Amino acid sequence: MVQREVRSGRSGARGGDAVPGELVVVGVGPVATALDGWLSANGPRVVRRLDAVPEQEPHAALAGAEVVVLVAHGGDLQAAWAVPAEERRAEAVAHAARVVSAAREAGVRHLVAVSSAMVHGAAPDRPTIHDGDPILGHGSGAGRSLRRTGEAPDDGLRDGVVGDLLAVEAVLARAARRRSPLVTVLRPAALVGPGLDTLLTRHFEAPRLLTVRGVERCWQFVHVDDLASAVATAVDARLTGPLTVGAADELSAREVEAAAGMRRVELAAATAFGTAERLHRVGVLPAPGAELAYAVYPWSVASDGLRAAGWEARWTTAECLDVLLVAVQGRIALAGRRFGARDAAALGAAGAAVALIGTAAVLKQARGRRRG
Repeated sequence: MVQREVRSGRSGARGGDAVPGELVVVGVGPVATALDGWLSANGPRVVRRLDAVPEQEPHAALAGAEVVVLVAHGGDLQAAWAVPAEERRAEAVAHAARVVSAAREAGVRHLVAVSSAMVHGAAPDRPTIHDGDPILGHGSGAGRSLRRTGEAPDDGLRDGVVGDLLAVEAVLARAARRRSPLVTVLRPAALVGPGLDTLLTRHFEAPRLLTVRGVERCWQFVHVDDLASAVATAVDARLTGPLTVGAADELSAREVEAAAGMRRVELAAATAFGTAERLHRVGVLPAPGAELAYAVYPWSVASDGLRAAGWEARWTTAECLDVLLVAVQGRIALAGRRFGARDAAALGAAGAAVALIGTAAVLKQARGRRRG
């Protein structure tokens, strides 16, 4: 286990106030790295980073901490997919339970967990998500909407990263029933930032943007720096419970396509989701077909509690999109599966997946025009 301590240089008392306690960021991947860096540079606390809380004497790893930030949504899709789904889920749940237990035993005041607004689901008629809205499996209207399109999200997401987050949140919900520590769950919109690899960043690595016929989704992002400032706001204001985190603005699908310089390919929902799930079952695509919903349906958030506490996102959705587009330059992903330069010759074979998810629809349309 790697442990690293970073002092912000601003950990002394100010104006006679007591020195704030230590903050420990627990997690691996670009989200944890970004939170560690921002919180170290922009707060009065000593910030320490742990990849994980160890199985042996876990409370000792958190000794002296006042705040623990558990990063459940690490922003490293490649690493997540490298571990079998059942093993990955079991490890995530066991680690979350260990962090909760260790935090309680170590006397931690506040536990802040980073999840994702994806736990609320995405659907054609998905309204803006508010802090207290139900999550998938808890009476979610998004779940019912997806079922009408032929998807069963609770089952379809069980092998994916969204299922992992739902399982971790179940652990945190039980912890929140206790008096100590305070528990906050941050659920950001689509994250962007240095090194992030997510379902949504890969959507923009495709040759064209996949859309579902009859649905004009709006896009909302949030920069990882704004997520970090949301952590600070939650801690300073002692906010608890679930809190959504997103930029104040949205972009239309047409605005996103114009900014990205990408054309769309439009499919019927049944074709897109059915094909994605079949390809997942045979191992062509790593993500469950149901997770395609987050790329083609809306799941924007309101950030009610944070805004009421004075938090504001500094990055607009348009600026976040610029960051994302720069980050994905030179990458090629088809239906979420990434291909390197050496795979260029294999794209003809990979066209089986492309054909069924998007690009082949373009070819089919072209053939139809030639016949006409």
